Amino acid sequence: MSPFAAPTRHLFFTGKGGVGKTALSCAVAISLADGGKRVLLVSTDPASNLDEMLGVSLGTEPTAIPGVPNLFAMNIDPEAAAEAYRVRVLAPYEGVKSAEEVRTMREQLSGACTTEIAAFDQFAGLLSGTDLASGFDHVVFDTAPTGHTLRLLQLPRAWTSFLESNERGASCLGPHSGLTMRHDRFAAALRALVDAKLTTIVLVARPNEGALREADRTAGELRMLGVDNQQLVINAMFRAEDRADPVALAFERRCTTALEAMPSSLRALPRHEVPLQRFNMVGLDALRALLADPGRLEGAPSVSLEEQPELPSLARLVDDIAATGHGLVLVMGKGGVGKTTVAAAVAVELASRGVHVHLSTTDPAAHVAATVAGELPHLEISRIDPRAETEAYVAKVMERKGRGLDAEGRALLEEDLRSPCTEEVAVFHAFSKLVSQARNGFVVLDTAPTGHTLLLLDATGSYHRDVMRGLAPDEASRFKTPLMRLQDPGYTKVLLVTLAETTPVSEAAQLQDDLRRATIEPYAWVVNGSLAASGTRDPLLRERARAELPQIERIRRDHARRLAIVPWMVAEPVGVASLRAVVRGSAR
Repeated sequence: MSPFAAPTRHLFFTGKGGVGKTALSCAVAISLADGGKRVLLVSTDPASNLDEMLGVSLGTEPTAIPGVPNLFAMNIDPEAAAEAYRVRVLAPYEGVKSAEEVRTMREQLSGACTTEIAAFDQFAGLLSGTDLASGFDHVVFDTAPTGHTLRLLQLPRAWTSFLESNERGASCLGPHSGLTMRHDRFAAALRALVDAKLTTIVLVARPNEGALREADRTAGELRMLGVDNQQLVINAMFRAEDRADPVALAFERRCTTALEAMPSSLRALPRHEVPLQRFNMVGLDALRALLADPGRLEGAPSVSLEEQPELPSLARLVDDIAATGHGLVLVMGKGGVGKTTVAAAVAVELASRGVHVHLSTTDPAAHVAATVAGELPHLEISRIDPRAETEAYVAKVMERKGRGLDAEGRALLEEDLRSPCTEEVAVFHAFSKLVSQARNGFVVLDTAPTGHTLLLLDATGSYHRDVMRGLAPDEASRFKTPLMRLQDPGYTKVLLVTLAETTPVSEAAQLQDDLRRATIEPYAWVVNGSLAASGTRDPLLRERARAELPQIERIRRDHARRLAIVPWMVAEPVGVASLRAVVRGSAR
């Protein structure tokens, strides 16, 4: 049974990056609006692409969608929300405290913690019904990839619990202590989230092992939060039309194998399957066709792949990186584009050449060790586990700062460290350690999906400003902050990974602009999972391959200084041999 047949007021679409959450949430919102319901579609993803999907420029207020009466959409913009939050928090102090004191308070509100709190506060208002949502029959949330979304869904309980237990006035929040006035709002958001009559969590997955494993992990963590109102959608199911095409048969086989191995806890959920389409999910016609018509969309590209341009492999990029002898390789991009595969392939190839490599990830949902699936000389594998990093950070702070405190002081410090902000600080410290390790070897870092990574870079920038403000000019000339290392092209190589599809390319271009504003210049673009480079003959897959070529040319012409293409691999890119094939560009 479709989870959209009798929808609750709130629908959350969540899952691993790239599984089609935005397309499905848009299609469902359009379907509900076409049926006469008044619908608000909200993106909680800091790297939202709703604008491009719907063909409308969106802001932080509901915008009517032309061509879809009753449908309104908006983005929760973390930076805009943070500025509005700062203005609201500081307003009572203007004219009461000195200009210097107000400036100090604004600096306290300049970090990643404030950005998270502000975005969460706006989300809580929509979920609790205290803000804009009261005039709508349905609110459909298009969420960020899983790790970021789990953090968002944990915050109603985390902040409610923290505020309820904060009896001593713990001060890590500084001006955030005003959040106590929002306690009822947060509690109402938590009640709405766990109420099966009000809210449904739609777990979106593709029919592959990684996406289904991630959906199962998410389902379990949500159940631990008391959120049992879950349903499963498997997107992009495929059956080969050309039964002699090895690429198409491998594509189909991955679908069926993954479904056969699906964890029993997922099997128990109500499930709906959506077929792979021949067209990209951009524009109202395509979005309406996603749920209504699995056939050909008018205006789909021809299947001709004549005059295909050169599709350079990843090997040349790895050669250039290896020549430096050490450094940081940051693999970045939209969720679901294959960052983990590319990061693991680069790390394995470098280690195979006899140099020391530390492969790690900042993505809570990533599985770099499972991708390498074995041991290799010179290769070290780790991950930044937010929970473990937070526990270690708290223990360190208690040891350093709590040693000379009396019982009351230690209790206040412990309460302070229970703030949800502490996790962001702990993850940043772990990230900074990895950045510094690249002085003596290679560090290849698989980052979280775009929005979450930008928040981490924001914390890096805040730390840089705080440190440099306190240094004398001669000290500043000798000091290297993590941001300065990221800005050094001789130290850091940023690989932007994308799929050859309209929306992922646009989002990678936006990420490149964001990085350049931070004076970080991307080293190269990597187009992953290219059907155009796979040699497929299947009619549906060839249509999708043909649609890739304009996007590859767009990257080459408008965005990339260097470009590499990784074909869609017949063999699953897991294990040392398969990952080295990814570098060589061998689809078979």
